[in-house]
Amino acid sequence: MSPTHLAEGGPARSDHDDPHPYASPGRSYRELVGGPLDGLLLDVTGHSEEELADGAALITEIGQFGPGGRALYGPRSSDPRLWDWQGDCP
Repeated sequence: MSPTHLAEGGPARSDHDDPHPYASPGRSYRELVGGPLDGLLLDVTGHSEEELADGAALITEIGQFGPGGRALYGPRSSDPRLWDWQGDCP
């Protein structure tokens, strides 16, 4: 997995009880499943499928390693629109 943070995008923001998380028309997203960023949408607009194949290490303050740590997410083989949590790293 590449330690790349998809800096241009990042998680889309929405309220915890919003039945339709914010997603802008014309943008591409991956839904994060499990781990500290569960349920967030990651904006991957402008990234090729090749760039997305390895997933990403996303900076988060709420993972196992606290501020500056990263949550590792990668595409699910049965549905690459869903990115499963694969653990945390410092």
